[in-house]
Amino acid sequence: MVAGSFRDQRRAIAAATLLLCGHQVGEALVPVLVGVVIDRAVGTGDVGALVLWLAVLAVDFAFLSTCYRFGARYAWLADVRTDQRLRHLVADRVLDPTGGADNGRLPGELTAVAVADAKRVGVSLFALPMGLAAVAALVVAAISLLRTSVPLGLLVLLGTPPLLYLVHLLGRPLERRSAPEQERAARASGVAADLVAGIRVLKGIGAEPAAVSRYATTSQDALAATLRATGAQAQYSGAVLIANGLFLALVALVGGRLAADGAISIGGLVAAVGLAQFLLGPLQVFGRVSARFAQARASATRIAELLSAPAAVHGGGGELPDGPGRLTVRGLHCGPLHGVDLDVAPGELLGVRSRDPAAATTLLACLGRQVEPASGSIELDGVDLAAAELGAARARVLVATHDARLFAGTVRENVAAGGQRVEQAMRAARADQVSDVLPDGDATQVAEHGSALSGGQRQRIALARALAADAIVLVLHDPTTAVDAVTEAEIAAGLRRMRDGRTTIVVTSSPALLGAADRVVELA
Repeated sequence: MVAGSFRDQRRAIAAATLLLCGHQVGEALVPVLVGVVIDRAVGTGDVGALVLWLAVLAVDFAFLSTCYRFGARYAWLADVRTDQRLRHLVADRVLDPTGGADNGRLPGELTAVAVADAKRVGVSLFALPMGLAAVAALVVAAISLLRTSVPLGLLVLLGTPPLLYLVHLLGRPLERRSAPEQERAARASGVAADLVAGIRVLKGIGAEPAAVSRYATTSQDALAATLRATGAQAQYSGAVLIANGLFLALVALVGGRLAADGAISIGGLVAAVGLAQFLLGPLQVFGRVSARFAQARASATRIAELLSAPAAVHGGGGELPDGPGRLTVRGLHCGPLHGVDLDVAPGELLGVRSRDPAAATTLLACLGRQVEPASGSIELDGVDLAAAELGAARARVLVATHDARLFAGTVRENVAAGGQRVEQAMRAARADQVSDVLPDGDATQVAEHGSALSGGQRQRIALARALAADAIVLVLHDPTTAVDAVTEAEIAAGLRRMRDGRTTIVVTSSPALLGAADRVVELA
């Protein structure tokens, strides 16, 4: 995953690396040039040399600042483009008609993967040029030290590889703890989103204490994982700082000893001490880059697991005829369903009653091509839905669940998202009663998920949207559980009237809806 992101942004990364290397080279030359100024101008009293080398120093500052400005820009572009690409990949996989990506994952978890994990991988692309530039800084510093003193240069060249390996070893605990931290934080986010979405239901059934307890437990787990990961980060940062400090102290000590023995000049000593201080920056960069890659690997693993999640269903390439809408179910086996047979005539309004809620839900999932049955077939006008393209199958056999979500927009926009028959659909579902009591009628803005509406109002708008689609076969699941008996009877009559001549299946236990059906079958 990370390697693929590098390939996609290799030009931006190459440009960023080149420019940031230029910046680090310029930074490394600053103490060297200061040493030259001391030896060739200040020490000799040569004003012309002083002006010359100060001008060279100014050019170096202009060069390194320009390189950093544009190098950081290219690195940032690689970061945000990769972040955007990964978000699109995650969104495409979640929205893929074949499904499967959301199995076992709450909406908040999917959001965490698309936002937090994608960002961590993106940041690693910003960190890579920084790390390579730090290597260039070490090389330039080592060469400069070799020209000043062979022992100092060898000390840097031979001491840096073991130090880098030590930094890598120190980063392993951080990587191990990053994955569970991100997983548990995502789980807590998912539980919170789930609870917020169902807060009205929880209040209605008095389940708030249980919900709070569930979230508190999940949140505590996430907090514990975060504290462990933060502790590992603190230990890692402290250990890296100590290792870098000891190494730089050794370089400064050796340089000072050489100056005391007259092996190097005063300017050389200033340059050596300045280079030793400068090296603290690149060495700290190695620590930060290692931490970023440790987190990026954990996040990339989570993204890869989501993207590689097996599909829930597989569509075919066959076409569905524009037939009258005869739906035939033969020997359907799936979960709690064992050998279900249904034969729904064109234009029939069929009521389906089930004692087992799981059986009803599974039947809806099979009809809506959300899961693959273990065996059996579902045919529309003689064509197996499994052999048809998924989008076409779901458009012809439209399944409207009882928990259908509304989106942000007006009431009318929500209904019109289903199709063109807005007025008829609103009357049939009695959603016109909802718009009558709202401040701006059907132009009233509906908050996301319809959170500002009552359960019955949301149900009627969602039902109107399903009716407006005018599908060849419409399957409804408990569309009136949150409305009163009088309104339910009106909806049953409106449903019968609007779906006249269209095949309709209502999976419900409502006497009013079952009474409006042509016939009722019991789902065993």
